[in-house]
Amino acid sequence: MADSTVPKPTRLPLRTALPFWLSLLMIPLVLSGAIFGGVWVLVPILATWGVFATLDAALGLNIDNLDPQTRDSALFWHRLITLIWAPLQFAMIFGLVWYVPRAEYLGALEIYLVTVGMGVMSGTIGIVYAHELMHQRNKWERWLGDLLMAMALYGHFRSEHLLVHHRHVGTPRDPVTARYSESFWRFYPRVLRTCLVSSFRAERDMLARKGLPWWHRRNPFWRYGALQLAFLLLAFALGGWLGVLIFMLQAWSAIFQLELVNYVEHYGLTRKYLGGGKYEHVKPRHSWNASHKASNWLLINLQRHSDHHYKPDRRFPLLQAHSEEDAPQLPYGYPVMTFFALFPRKWRAMMNPRVREWRKRYYPEIEDWSDYNKARHPV
Repeated sequence: MADSTVPKPTRLPLRTALPFWLSLLMIPLVLSGAIFGGVWVLVPILATWGVFATLDAALGLNIDNLDPQTRDSALFWHRLITLIWAPLQFAMIFGLVWYVPRAEYLGALEIYLVTVGMGVMSGTIGIVYAHELMHQRNKWERWLGDLLMAMALYGHFRSEHLLVHHRHVGTPRDPVTARYSESFWRFYPRVLRTCLVSSFRAERDMLARKGLPWWHRRNPFWRYGALQLAFLLLAFALGGWLGVLIFMLQAWSAIFQLELVNYVEHYGLTRKYLGGGKYEHVKPRHSWNASHKASNWLLINLQRHSDHHYKPDRRFPLLQAHSEEDAPQLPYGYPVMTFFALFPRKWRAMMNPRVREWRKRYYPEIEDWSDYNKARHPV
């Protein structure tokens, strides 16, 4: 507990936020691939995940916590990086949509890998920052989040995440909670298919409770669609059909990374069913936690996911690192875990024993888990 007699600083110093500003390095890395071609096209992909996985192994864990009562005004330097990223990403993506089709020295494979690198940037950084922004009450921050998600052609994610995932995480009602023994290759198409429908239904039902039809202008799906259409038209104006293809491919790359992370975050974890259609309240135990220092810099503490679901309104610098007593721990950070998630047998060998241990630790009274294992589709 923080000592309430010690005066709180009006603004945390820049040095406390600087590690989270490492994301800015993605801009010159992606640019280098487009400008120089050759092996440089691999740099953004390898650097983002490979380098940070290596740094995690070298730097270890960070279990230090800021005072969760710290005011927003003290987090200026932490918040600033999330506020400036949307215009920077916009300039990068559409600048390259214009540039790459005119770069005659780039071959087809180089164009493909440059585009994937753009998606690594918009997925690893852009969507993670959008996730932070969409949780805020400030409407301008939410708008920035919508812009970032529209650049990934995944605008409905905000509705799905806030109205479906956070309400129903760890239950069969949440499409994004990966089932026990469900492979990522089963999870991915299932999520793409069901999340769009569940998010639309959530918005429709919320409007209905206010006596409004689904087609009312207050339905955010109109905004999602308008932004995405505008970006597709802009891509065509700047780069023709190749520009549209580049824009769509970077969006697919970003979405793929998002759903890989979603798969890891709650794999096999379920809330206890209380009967009458009710489940226990969300607790830190219902998300996998990772305190690896470097990847939490890259992902602005997203890996402190147990605390995020426990206290969704906390800004990223204030998310708390939970111990193994309160939350299940991943053996590695997301860069390594998402790689292993691509290989179902390796993934199950690593994670299924941990899920079974989690069940024994937190729910020893449940002997039959068959009801929690329905609709499982191992590959």
